[in-house]
Amino acid sequence: MPRHLLYLIVFIEGFCSLGAEIIALRRLVPHVGSAIVVTAPTIGLFLLALALGYASGARVSERFTEVVARNFLISALLAGLGLARITVDGLFMLVQPTWLAYLVFIGGVLCPLAWLLGQTVPVLTNLMKHLRTGEASGYALYWSTLGSFLGSVSLSLVVMQWLGVSAAVLSCAVLLALGSLLLARPNWQSWGLALGVGAAASIINLQPSTEVLDTAYADYEVRLLTLPGQIDPRAFLINNSLASLMDDSQPPQYARYVQHLRHIILKELALADSNILVLGAGGFTLSHQEPSNHYTYVDIDPRIRTIAEQDFLKAPIQGSFIVDDARRFVRATEQRFAAVVVDVFSSHTSIPGHLVTQEFWQDTRRTLAPGGVLLINLILDGRLESTYARNLLATIESVYGRCAVEVLHKSSPQSNVIVSCYDSSRAGSSVTYTDERNGADVDMALSQ
Repeated sequence: MPRHLLYLIVFIEGFCSLGAEIIALRRLVPHVGSAIVVTAPTIGLFLLALALGYASGARVSERFTEVVARNFLISALLAGLGLARITVDGLFMLVQPTWLAYLVFIGGVLCPLAWLLGQTVPVLTNLMKHLRTGEASGYALYWSTLGSFLGSVSLSLVVMQWLGVSAAVLSCAVLLALGSLLLARPNWQSWGLALGVGAAASIINLQPSTEVLDTAYADYEVRLLTLPGQIDPRAFLINNSLASLMDDSQPPQYARYVQHLRHIILKELALADSNILVLGAGGFTLSHQEPSNHYTYVDIDPRIRTIAEQDFLKAPIQGSFIVDDARRFVRATEQRFAAVVVDVFSSHTSIPGHLVTQEFWQDTRRTLAPGGVLLINLILDGRLESTYARNLLATIESVYGRCAVEVLHKSSPQSNVIVSCYDSSRAGSSVTYTDERNGADVDMALSQ
């Protein structure tokens, strides 16, 4: 086999193996989030399957090209069908609990694909007899790793951004089917199998969806609802989770937490002609039909604005929109705001890990103008008894001191919790009042 063809095959293997891992992590976001407790095991299991594939490939002693051609064809089928949105969504809908669906997906799709592709390099190096062993393995690993690099960069930064996740899935499936053709004997059976896998992957991934739109960051859906007392209500869903609500009443009715935030800004704080920063765009309803202030939305997904304007708001957003990571923006911006609203979720209850730390809250403080207020929308247990709720609130108050905490749905297992912190607040030590040493009266007098 020509050397350049061998290198092309291992390049396709590297491109598609890491590409499949990135696509799998993206497909998991709507169902299990993107926290490190999800991504780390997923990457670890993928690498374990890849290592087992290397060991299996080392034991292959004959029919080298046929083995790799077969592996590529099966991998194309696993990628094209197993990584399709309809397959992943259906799996998590039918298999419960969620952790079991996750294990089925990893064990039934991602790990077998990694195991099959992991055999490629050790098998094909047997054909490089004109090279020293170290030279053969070195060049093979070079082209495989180069493929992994280009696959991760091009699929995440180009294909997913401009064409969507389904296009990235189809790209991997087609490349693997093409690789199997390059290795197999040229006959009608090999062509038929490759074309059949490619056609099946195309049908399932290019099937037009009038409901769900996927981007590199999230799945979006606008769902019509029936709610008493509302005119044509609709929900804006991000990663299968409710992000915003509105209807066509005049004035429109919004999600309860949005109406509460608007009440704080417009009535309680009486802000007018002020600059307000909103981290996490949601459905852009905070500023909808609200011309009295200047709103700046920051969201990492550049396509969320177009989707919201066309399908949800049915009108241009009120305010400006900046595509950026929330933490990077608050750290870099020189602008100061009378109010900063933090409403960042990757799914219904999942806030990205770098947006809950003490350092992030310190960065939000520097964006506040003198006398400014930080308003945070959290989704926590209604009684604030969970370890996560207590630690998150404690982290915020370690920076801002005592903040107002309002639970909007106290009887619900999960509730919107609005936290209000002021620029003037500072964390400080406290003293417990006891019968023996009770300084409540003195403290009250000094605070007036």
